Amino acid sequence: MSARAERPLILHVVYRFAVGGLENGVVNLINRLPEEAFRHGVVSLTDVSEEFCRRVARQDVIYIALHKGPGHALRLYPRLYRLFRSLKPAIVHTRNLAALEAVVPAWAAGVPVRVHGEHGWGAQDPDGTRTRYRRVRQLFSPFVHRYIALSQHLERYLVDAVGIGKARVLQIYNGVDTERFRPAKEAPVAIPGYPFQDPGLWVVGTVGRMEPVKDTPTLARAFVRALQRSPEVQQRLRLALVGDGPLREATRRVLEEAGVAHLAWMPGERADVAELLRGFHCFALPSRAEGISNTILEAMATGLPVIATRVGGNAELVADGMTGWLVPPADPEALASRILDYFYHPEVARRHGTAGRSRVIRQFSLEQMVARYRETYEALLPARRGERNPAPVSPTPGR
Repeated sequence: MSARAERPLILHVVYRFAVGGLENGVVNLINRLPEEAFRHGVVSLTDVSEEFCRRVARQDVIYIALHKGPGHALRLYPRLYRLFRSLKPAIVHTRNLAALEAVVPAWAAGVPVRVHGEHGWGAQDPDGTRTRYRRVRQLFSPFVHRYIALSQHLERYLVDAVGIGKARVLQIYNGVDTERFRPAKEAPVAIPGYPFQDPGLWVVGTVGRMEPVKDTPTLARAFVRALQRSPEVQQRLRLALVGDGPLREATRRVLEEAGVAHLAWMPGERADVAELLRGFHCFALPSRAEGISNTILEAMATGLPVIATRVGGNAELVADGMTGWLVPPADPEALASRILDYFYHPEVARRHGTAGRSRVIRQFSLEQMVARYRETYEALLPARRGERNPAPVSPTPGR
């Protein structure tokens, strides 16, 4: 066997491999980790989007879709066990609660290293308080060697609420490509299909999957309330909602019922997010829950002021009153007021945007993120090599 083939294989296990912040983080990691150091595979418990896979630059990545139906992954255990035995990964890295169950067949198959990443909570448990989900995490914790929390908020949750020993939890922020996501130059570049390129317009926009946890209807309601303030606002303020998902039609109805749908743009999913962000004046994220938002980081890297809800890890990214504003979740009035603050005070918006990009370059670079993951993987491998079927980790809190 060639040395190239003997590189450790990392299997990234996710619920679905399609457009999303978590999944985009996996793509960035695969693309940036040295090719001579690791091989990669993606195992999706449900589906794999062929279009999304094109974002992966490497040609040697394995993609496997298991097409799981609703409910627990218990029925997939035999398939996962056989898969892990066949591929012999050095590391299985599961992400979020929906994929956590895969650590059990990984342990049974003798996978030397099992890593689990916590990226944020879903709509079923937006603030991480449901006892059921804490107990599920506790149940599977003996089968995980290392936890990676994407925010300090999630790190505290794993240690204090779930009872994972602090030594087993590592906090690593997402990183953003500051070359791809950069501020606009003096002369804006024409973006195909984008209707708001008149320099007299002022655009607040968002990017992301339109699902309950992202709460895009609240941004639509805030836009309506802002438009109602004065004729000047109605002439210049515009809204861009980029993305798709189950709440797209509900979001559209909010705008149509208010008679302002013609002042908003909802193009669905777009591949040119970096270019679109350079066409915005302000970025807004009305989420009910977040881990570490890739889109906030991308907007900050683009030099945009950010208005985000004070949930999850958002306060670790947005410095309130310095790089943007934090508002309560599900509060369209507060969101509308902050949109208008930037609309009426563009110098503040520019100052916050400039400070946000500087903050990203200092603290949230893609290079820093990739280096931390590489260090983690390489540190775990020597400690586990030679263990044919390593025993589960003690679940005792504090260990």
